Amino acid sequence: MNRPLQTVTGPLPVSSVRGPVLAHEHLALDLTRPTDRGASLEARHAPSVTRELALLRQRFGLSLVVELTCRGMGRDPAALARVSRESGVAVVAGTGWYHEAFHPPEVADACVDDLAAALVEEIEGGPGADGVRPGVIGEVGSHGAAPSEAEARTLTAAAYAAVATGLSLATHAQLGRGGLAQLDLLTAAGAEPHRISIGHQDLLDDPAVHRKLAAAGAYVAFDTVGKESYQSDAVRLRLLLALLDAGHADRVLLSCDISRHGYLTDEGGQGYGHLFRAFVPKLRAAGADEDLIDLLTRRNPLRFLTGGDGTARLAAGDREGRRVPA
Repeated sequence: MNRPLQTVTGPLPVSSVRGPVLAHEHLALDLTRPTDRGASLEARHAPSVTRELALLRQRFGLSLVVELTCRGMGRDPAALARVSRESGVAVVAGTGWYHEAFHPPEVADACVDDLAAALVEEIEGGPGADGVRPGVIGEVGSHGAAPSEAEARTLTAAAYAAVATGLSLATHAQLGRGGLAQLDLLTAAGAEPHRISIGHQDLLDDPAVHRKLAAAGAYVAFDTVGKESYQSDAVRLRLLLALLDAGHADRVLLSCDISRHGYLTDEGGQGYGHLFRAFVPKLRAAGADEDLIDLLTRRNPLRFLTGGDGTARLAAGDREGRRVPA
């Protein structure tokens, strides 16, 4: 893990990330539609976002947020830089294209090579005059059992850009579906499994799929923790424990995917800290020791971002793969 992280305020040595990492969040976005006016985190919400992150840094040592708002999602790199500076929490910004319902016009007639070139240019030069450079590709998405034609193009372009730039890639799998198809497409385009995180797998009650993804070397994102309207945390915990018991603790990422202002604590929501306040204590109660908690909340996301230990697989029964320490 010698390569520094590219954050919204510049390069950051991995060794300086000593506290937990939120592996999939949104700090500024706009996914509003006529049928859904609440899916936004706008400038007026920035003080609440900043305050939450600052409190989590003070209480739990939160060190880094991986912010996966990409093209077509209302991203605001300058706002991310302000939130990061004011909260004291480092932020890695994303790029790429979300699932087809949110594709901007630039996708419609573009070939894969042109889409990939656009991402590479952005990653190497920074999006716009703000100079903020992406440090991860994602959340690049699909919305069904298999990507649509347009989603296949944007996912393939994301894989090409990941290979060209050395960045890792995080996906959006709608309700957890289609993760294996995403992984097949991305690896066929040259992306390495250990540089891929398959998103929203805690919404899919299928432990066999989780095991297949992890066994292939991909990261399995349990990244909607606390979104009880989609899935109960009790089910999430059961699915996570099953994956840990199968020996795949080194391939789990955890986060809350705060994607609308109603989830902020100032508006009565669970907030970015639900993972640390509510879910991690349940994981401890189920037998996880502090080394395992650190693996899940810090070391794994750092290895995902940097590509570290990509071939160092943990065998079932190794210390980090057990729930209950010997």
